[in-house]
Amino acid sequence: MRICLMRTLLVGLVVLSISTASFARIGVVITIGPPPLPIYEQPICPGDGYLWTPGYWAYDDDLEDYYWVPGTWVMAPEPGFLWTPGYWGWGGTGFVFYEGYWGPLVGFYGGISYGFGYFGEGFVGGRWNNGHFFYNQAVNNVNVTEIHNVYNTTINNTTVSRVSYNGGNGGITERPSAEDEAAARERHIPPVAAQTQHAEAARANPQQRATVNMGKPGVAATARPGELSGEGAVPAREAGGPYTPARGGGNQPGPESNAPRPSSSEINAPRPSTGTHPRDLPPLTRPSAPNTGDAKLDKQYQQEQKK
Repeated sequence: MRICLMRTLLVGLVVLSISTASFARIGVVITIGPPPLPIYEQPICPGDGYLWTPGYWAYDDDLEDYYWVPGTWVMAPEPGFLWTPGYWGWGGTGFVFYEGYWGPLVGFYGGISYGFGYFGEGFVGGRWNNGHFFYNQAVNNVNVTEIHNVYNTTINNTTVSRVSYNGGNGGITERPSAEDEAAARERHIPPVAAQTQHAEAARANPQQRATVNMGKPGVAATARPGELSGEGAVPAREAGGPYTPARGGGNQPGPESNAPRPSSSEINAPRPSTGTHPRDLPPLTRPSAPNTGDAKLDKQYQQEQKK
């Protein structure tokens, strides 16, 4: 299997310190596309202020295998911020993972239909109002006896696709809109500590690897980050489609795979061809302490940020 690796030095530092202009980068480029998105149920929201972050296929270059990072409910880093999911995109010589980020607007996520409010463009799963997040019951699993800030807007999503990457052979062909590009210019925050720990827990679980589960992970979603067992862990109902493991050459782009890659304005910076040294990274801008007027909610936000 041909694998091309483009590593950035100390990926962990990049995740914590990378500038808003380059949150969409991560240091792995491979020539084999990820499996289709599995089909699964969303666990119930664990509490007010948690936002849904869809599951996705990540790649372990040491094992040369994809692994499923379960979708999960995460406390937003600050009121008013929404999650833009990461996505795989064909970059001309290989697939590149553009990492997700938090910001006041939802940007481009490859046209991938992750479900639960993320249907390829924008976000219809909820909205912020006066420092509180209001959930759209039509696409979210919320217990209304405990969470009262809800509304119900039916979403007519007639196009159902389990394709998990943009461009390449058989990939989604969507390009960033003007609104997506505007969102890319807003202030961003990288994945919070709970999200990175959640991804590491998935990476360490052999049952999450594509060569083991054949596109149907044992844990497709969790109620909280890192809880890959117990009542809050939800298995995939079925794989999203046939999948030949990467080591067998599955989902490889053919010579005709010249779909346009996402514009540089969407990622808000050109992707470097070489590694980035930590000393060249700008300092991380920490979000200011929230002030929603609800002391209990403010304290919950602050506790999440200290994890």
